[in-house]
Amino acid sequence: MLEYKLNEEYKIVMRKVWKDKIRRWMVILVSTLAVASCGNAQINNNKNDKTMKTIELTKTDFLTKVANFETNPTEWKYLGDKPALIDFYASWCGPCKMVAPILEELATEYGDSIVIYKVNTEKEQELAAVFGIRSIPSLLFIPMEGQPQMAQGAMSKADFKKVIDTVLLNK
Repeated sequence: MLEYKLNEEYKIVMRKVWKDKIRRWMVILVSTLAVASCGNAQINNNKNDKTMKTIELTKTDFLTKVANFETNPTEWKYLGDKPALIDFYASWCGPCKMVAPILEELATEYGDSIVIYKVNTEKEQELAAVFGIRSIPSLLFIPMEGQPQMAQGAMSKADFKKVIDTVLLNK
């Protein structure tokens, strides 16, 4: 009977020891995986990389980067050095949310050949009023030469590419 009790106590002690060992190994394994996954993250320090992102535009930025409608209210004079696309959107707008990832992809695909700006119409109500924005998304395509062209409503990626290539890049 005593021998049986010792065997049971030994088994209980050994289970605890093994549980502790397994926990330690699990912590080591999870920590190793976490460090390894961080180490595999790609950091892009390539200065020649042409990936771009969409750029949030305020009224102040608009006046210096796109067109100063305050000093020149009767004539369109684009101030940028490459063609641009401006997305007038709102955070609550469903179609705007559908267009947003497409514009991010296009900003990456076209790199530094065009600039894609975003104007939050809730925050920049004066800009929205200046351009007569009544429905969103509204998209302003600004070529280097000539007048900008406005489009309203969501577009597919293929349609965006077609307009960018013909209106902005003259392809």
